[in-house]
Amino acid sequence: MSAIRLLVLGAVRQHGRAHGYQVRNDLEYWGAHEWSNAKPGSIYHALKQMAKQGLLHAHETAPSTAGGPPRTEYEITDAGDQEYFTLLRASLTAYDQKPDVLSTALGCMVDLERAEVLRLLAERVRSIEAWRKSVTEYYTPEAGPESIGHIGEIMNFWVHSADTGAEWTRGLIARIEGGAYTFAGEGEPFVGVLREGEKNPYATGERHPEDHR
Repeated sequence: MSAIRLLVLGAVRQHGRAHGYQVRNDLEYWGAHEWSNAKPGSIYHALKQMAKQGLLHAHETAPSTAGGPPRTEYEITDAGDQEYFTLLRASLTAYDQKPDVLSTALGCMVDLERAEVLRLLAERVRSIEAWRKSVTEYYTPEAGPESIGHIGEIMNFWVHSADTGAEWTRGLIARIEGGAYTFAGEGEPFVGVLREGEKNPYATGERHPEDHR
């Protein structure tokens, strides 16, 4: 599962309509260029591809603030909205994905209702526990990784990661049950995107040919 689709759809969805550089700026504001493959080229490519797939609608109407030709603004379609929530739910429950996928889901989870997020995270814990049980049928952590040679360090790492992941998820569940954050249907959501022209303190400053398109 790729994080870039969920990231881009989430950024466009928060704006309502956004041009490519706005999306890029938002993802750099979130630090996504550090923990995912959300580099300028992949962001612009994802926007164009999802427009071709009918997940985004392209409006070539926004004048460029740089004085160039009109920029393309993107708006999420009904199909894109459906894809967004499908990816979001899958990313919250899957236990074996790359860290960038879970990180992206955490940044978007408040678009779901609190009760559903709690259910999805509980499902994630159950999946981790089921995987651990299946693994420990032939690998016994208590015996130490040396019991099967240095290859045991691989299983030791994965079992330890699973235990840590389950513990962290339970902590998140407890915080959400305790009232943390504002979820869908609970009032004004947290604004996680930058306004047009708002300075981004975390911008990389890297130039890309499509920044003004």
